[in-house]
Formats: sequence, structure tokens, C-alpha cells
Amino acid sequence: MVLDEHSNVILLKEIAELLNEETDMDRMLEGAIWKLLNGSNFETAWIFFIDEKGKHKLVAQANLPEALKANGCRHLQKGGCWCVKRYHDGDLKKASNIIACQRIENARTTKTGDSGGITHHATVPLQSGTEKFGLLNIAAPERTGFSADELALLESVAFQIGSAIKRIVLTKQEQELALVKERNRLARDLHDSVNQLLFSVTLTARGGSEMSAEPEVQETFRDIQHLTQEALNEMRALIWQLRPKGLESGLLEAIKGYAEMLGLTTEVKVTGVIQLPSRAEETLFRIAQEALNNIRKHAGVNKVELFMSVTSSDVLLVIKDEGRGFLLDERLYIPSIGIQSMRERAQAEGGTVDWSSEIGKGTEILVRIPY
Repeated sequence: MVLDEHSNVILLKEIAELLNEETDMDRMLEGAIWKLLNGSNFETAWIFFIDEKGKHKLVAQANLPEALKANGCRHLQKGGCWCVKRYHDGDLKKASNIIACQRIENARTTKTGDSGGITHHATVPLQSGTEKFGLLNIAAPERTGFSADELALLESVAFQIGSAIKRIVLTKQEQELALVKERNRLARDLHDSVNQLLFSVTLTARGGSEMSAEPEVQETFRDIQHLTQEALNEMRALIWQLRPKGLESGLLEAIKGYAEMLGLTTEVKVTGVIQLPSRAEETLFRIAQEALNNIRKHAGVNKVELFMSVTSSDVLLVIKDEGRGFLLDERLYIPSIGIQSMRERAQAEGGTVDWSSEIGKGTEILVRIPY
């Protein structure tokens, strides 16, 4: 028993060192559960993150049997189970043996692969103080339950992981806040310097055109004024992209405000209650910015239709114009259209961007983001 306690102390120390050094969430979780398996009698582990709605997401796994790994870990990814429900209801507060696991049973009965002798598992909440993040589950072949000492070890590891998750979340929030501050500083600098200089050039060119009696000189000044006004519009759009003013009043108001700044009128239709996480709002706003920029530059129209549908799990934003349209070869990357940028932003949030367009019949962009 003394040797086991000593081994556990060494294991907890090694896990703590890994958690303290790692700054990437995925690598931290994977590394921690692999160390746990290598230093204990547990042989299989997986971690769920669970949101406030009770929706779970598999974020890490180690040494899963084929039955649980099959089809992209389908049995762990989909459906409900007793431990996730108990966690969401607030009834799961410490490491516990689960008598019957619906996910394991489904994997065994559908015969999608060898279950490796896994029939039961233990589970423990991942939390830091009163803030909860999800569940750590462990299992071993031919084990229907784990001892009090093993559950105590599991709780200790879960406590360490929960604290590390909180640290990484806080660090990420601080980085995002610093990024917002830097964007705001750049936006202010551009507004106070370059923007004002361009405005001054516009006024000077107009004055030069009015003061000169030579048609050629007047035409040159008018060209300068026109080009400078275009640069001024581009600069204002860039400032908006750096600092999306209006999001504090809601996503649609921000999109409408940006469209108005570009000289576009919008017709808006909404279904569902719009109450989105800030990350999803900014992603949708940035994609809408790109789409509106494309409409102003390429569509040849000044009217845009916006449709937004919000469900309990995702939001659909449709941006439609009846302009020139375009033909897109999926094999080509076309930076001027900005489709790749919109796609990458959506994919970063687990979402998708689809579009349909036809020459002379306009373009429709469909953005779907889960939340």
C-alpha cells in the first residue's frame, strides 16, 4: 500500500508538470490522460466537455477499443447517457462507478468492433472551484467497478485537469482581450492619421478643381478627388473590420450599420430568438463583412437581403443579392472573392459556408454556425 501511494504521488507530480507546461488545450488533455493510463491500472480514458445546455463534445480520448473508436467514435459522440444527464442535473459531484453505460452497451450490441473487454466505466466531473467543464471517464477490461483508492486518484487527477482548463481558458480570454485592445488602437490610429489625411486630400483636390480654369487641370483634380474618396471608403471599411462598432447593439444592427457605411440598403428577416455567444456573433459579423464587401465591389447592386434563423443548436445566416453573379471553379482559390476567408472563419467555429451564384442572377451565401 505504501508503494502504491508513492507511485500515485509520482504520477500526480508528472501530470502536474505536464499541465503546468502545456498551453494548448487539446495537447494538454490528451497528454494528461495518457500519463494517467501509463501510471495506473486504468486502460481506457475519454473526456467530454459539456455546455450549459447539457450538450456534450468528445474532446480527448486514449486507448479506446475498436467498438468505441468505430465511425469516428460515433457511440461517444452521439446520443445521451446517464452520466452526462446526471452531470447536467448537478447530481454528479465526485468520482463514481457507473453501473450501466448506454454508450458502451450500444457499441457492444451493434458489433462495430472488439470492445476489448470494456463493459463499465467510472466518471468524475472536471471543475475548478464552482465552474464545471465536463467529465473524465476511465475504464479497464473486465472491470465492473473501481476501488475507493482508485476513485480518489481519479478525483485528484480531475482536480488538476480542471484547474489547468481554467488557466488555459483565462489565458485565452486575456489574449483575445489584448487582441481587441490592439485592434482598437490600430483603428484609432488609422482614423486619427491616415483617414484624416485622405479627407484633407479630398478637400484639397476639390478646391484645386474649382480654382483652376484649365479643363485638363480640373479633370486631373477630379480624378485625384475620386481616387482619394475611394481610398477613404476603403479605409473606413478597414477601420470597421478592426473594430466592429455596433455589436454591442446586436449582430443584425452591426451588419446593417456596416452595409449602410458601404452604401448598401438591407432588407432583414429573422426567425427565432437571437441570443448568441460573443464568439459566434463576431464570426458571423466578419463573414457578413466579407460578403458585403464583395457585393459592393462586384455585384453592381446596392440592395442586400439578410435572413437569419436561430435554433437551439445553430444559427443560419443567408446573404442574398440580385447582382451580376459569378462562376466559381471549386478547384481554384480566388482571393478577390474572399470565399476562402469566409470558409476558414466558419470552419474555425465548426460551421460551414455554402453559396450559389449564376451570371446575371445574383448570389446567395448560406452560413451555418453551431453554438
